[in-house]
Amino acid sequence: MHPTQAALRDALLAARRQHRALDPAPHWSLAVPDADTAQALQQAQGVALGEWAPDALPGYWKSGSAACDVPLVHAPLLPSGVHAPGADLRAQTWLLQPPLVEAEIALRLGQPVDAATAQRLHPDEAPALVDALAVAIEVVDSRWRDLAHTPPLLKLADFQVHGALVLGPWQPWRAIDWSAQAGWLRCGDAAPVRFQGSHPLGTPTWLLPGWLQHLTRDGATVPAGTVVTTGAWCGGVPVSRGQHVLAHFDGLGEVEMWL
Repeated sequence: MHPTQAALRDALLAARRQHRALDPAPHWSLAVPDADTAQALQQAQGVALGEWAPDALPGYWKSGSAACDVPLVHAPLLPSGVHAPGADLRAQTWLLQPPLVEAEIALRLGQPVDAATAQRLHPDEAPALVDALAVAIEVVDSRWRDLAHTPPLLKLADFQVHGALVLGPWQPWRAIDWSAQAGWLRCGDAAPVRFQGSHPLGTPTWLLPGWLQHLTRDGATVPAGTVVTTGAWCGGVPVSRGQHVLAHFDGLGEVEMWL
């Protein structure tokens, strides 16, 4: 790793450890000229934190995009930040104030996927690889001080500004009319933020070929049981510290947490 990239890795780790956000200064952007560098920084931070081995493929991911004609972005999730339903995260320090929460659908692979399979995979075939789904809440957090003005590659190097993931119970995969899928996200006593058919890619499974091609780009095989969360249905919703958060998807269940 180039010295400037190693310095950025160490700065992001220090921000996480010291609960002190970084200024997204121009010299940091120079350290991350492309997505490959950002992804190398993701991997290096996970190794330094003891979350996975240097040669390991992480088991939890986020992937998504604002639209089907916008390139996907992918980031591994630290296993220590993946929580069961009802997680109480009120003791955790969040650098983004107020933090944001997103209602999402997570998918779990039911079989291993090698590079050849990933390369020829069509979005219409992708659901056959999934064995389960779960309602999820992602907490958006950032090691960057000024998130609105942080360049995209710096966000990507920071695990695509991921804070935590709370997963509801896994349920068997089945065909769903995602264009009609409705639900809501409620923080504290505020009115629920309602949504219907609003996944930015139309269907959560649309991203699976691109995500799997990313994971297998160096010849790895993605194990069965690998999990990906697939993007927000109603954007990032601000939440105050101490609030109860509930994400509900009609017919699919719900998951709650405390932040």
